[in-house]
Amino acid sequence: MCSFFGNAAKKTTFALQTKGGVFIMLIIPIKEGENIDRALKKFKKKFERTGTMKQLRGRQNFTKPSVKRRDEVLKAAYRERMRSQEENA
Repeated sequence: MCSFFGNAAKKTTFALQTKGGVFIMLIIPIKEGENIDRALKKFKKKFERTGTMKQLRGRQNFTKPSVKRRDEVLKAAYRERMRSQEENA
């Protein structure tokens, strides 16, 4: 659920309600006469930085802690391999 309220001339506030009923307030400052597309772009970028969608997608399916650890170790090994290849090249 997303609701919009605020004064469009100064700043716009979006309230997002998560499943647990917790509200997340995103405040996007908008300049006088600024295009709504630019404001939406700012909102999308700020919302992406909060990590809400990533968190919700992660909660859709349970992942065992051992599998999470294994994935982290594999990703770290991959990153290390890439760094060593860059240094050698």
